[in-house]
Amino acid sequence: MSKRDERISNAVSIGELQRRWALVRGRMRAAEIEALVVQGCNGYSGGGGHFRWITGMLAANTYPQTVIFPIEGLMTHLHNGDRGAEHELGGSSTTYPGVGRRMTTPSFPGVCYTGSYDAEIVAREIKSRGFRTVGLVGPIGMYHGFAARLKELLEGITLVDATEAVDLIKAVKSAEDIALIRRAAAMQDDIMSKVREHIRPGMKDFEVAAYAQYVGQLAGSETGYILCSSAPAGQAATGKHKPYQGREIRQGDTFFFQAENTGPGGFFVHLGRMFVLGKATQELVDAFGAAVEAQHYTVKLLKPGAACTDIFAEYNAYMRARGFPEERRLHCHSQGYEVVERPLIRDDETMKIAGNMNIGIHAHPVTSRTRMTVTCTDNVLTGADGSAERLHRTPQQIFEL
Repeated sequence: MSKRDERISNAVSIGELQRRWALVRGRMRAAEIEALVVQGCNGYSGGGGHFRWITGMLAANTYPQTVIFPIEGLMTHLHNGDRGAEHELGGSSTTYPGVGRRMTTPSFPGVCYTGSYDAEIVAREIKSRGFRTVGLVGPIGMYHGFAARLKELLEGITLVDATEAVDLIKAVKSAEDIALIRRAAAMQDDIMSKVREHIRPGMKDFEVAAYAQYVGQLAGSETGYILCSSAPAGQAATGKHKPYQGREIRQGDTFFFQAENTGPGGFFVHLGRMFVLGKATQELVDAFGAAVEAQHYTVKLLKPGAACTDIFAEYNAYMRARGFPEERRLHCHSQGYEVVERPLIRDDETMKIAGNMNIGIHAHPVTSRTRMTVTCTDNVLTGADGSAERLHRTPQQIFEL
């Protein structure tokens, strides 16, 4: 099998999936893990993270999908559907590459008594194949009902967290990954340009977001969201989700807009800029300039081999020296099939920077007078030679409309 189902938009190639599988199996052999269990379930911000990276399948709603990925042979795929249905694919399906058997059960996250259905089937399969050491990939993202019941049913079988091994591989993007990431950045540049032409007084914040989402969908965007909000001059306009986008935009307002949607193929980048429906205040100009300078400073620190903890400490020292509060949440981070994935530039990250990482930077100085938060958000691609390329082409400026 060399092709994918033509109904799948921007499907990852079989060759790329085989590359990922080979690298993961190498890690499994080194750790003496016989099989992995990976669950995907994400209805808002992404497409299933680890699950999509390993399978090439989108997990686009909250119904759980689970795969058993063995050290040798074909995967077993479990998803929502008829009770007890089984389909033998033998690895020949262009829709479900690498899958030997698909099984279904009707389980729903909003219905408590179905919470153990998936676990019971997965446990039965693991036992029937005689696996003795099983790795869980991304257990933090699994439904509690599934993971808790799975551990009960697999008593006597060694369960280990295998997430680190997969994270170390998927954090470094392949050539195919990078091509899709570039398409996502170009899509967001186009969205930003069209929003500049579309926004006007009298619109609600959510109307701007809806238009941006529409433009992205026409360009092949799959998941993700648009953050935005408006505020009177001198007040903070920050990234808010749709339930908080009900304000009407007025002349003279500041408007923050951030495209945080995936591109064709499901990879995340994010692009954020400030708009003013009139003339920007000097306070806003100064704060935005500081955000751009902080981003540029950060880019210089993103060298292969650099420890994320050291970068975080240097960045906070930079902010303190300029009279800005330290970052206490998350300075910047990698992106892939999840909006936030490792490595994180934070004091608890053990991973180091490497070439071909897709890093989103959102430095946000806070002004001392009005405590207004301002940011300039872009993604960069790290180079093995120590360089870093800004992936977005939108000018780093405040747009006065």
